[in-house]
Amino acid sequence: MTIVQIVRIPPAGIAVFQRFESRVLPLMAKYGGRLERRLRSADGCTEIHVISFPSSDDLERYRNSDERAKHLPLLAESGASSELIEVTDVP
Repeated sequence: MTIVQIVRIPPAGIAVFQRFESRVLPLMAKYGGRLERRLRSADGCTEIHVISFPSSDDLERYRNSDERAKHLPLLAESGASSELIEVTDVP
């Protein structure tokens, strides 16, 4: 499955959000996830991630893992909000 994640980060939260990501993105591999592409706006307030997981169950195991959960206070502190969209290739 392929997911697009759109993240909006307040300017004051950019550094904290980047700390959060540096801790949680490496955890995806344990659940079969892969960050295919990571894009950031010039002002740093928006990120787009293209992520793949073998299944929706694997994605949920990653999102609900205790390892990831211990870093969620950083996400809250950053003030970031995100949207996940499951996508497919267009022929």
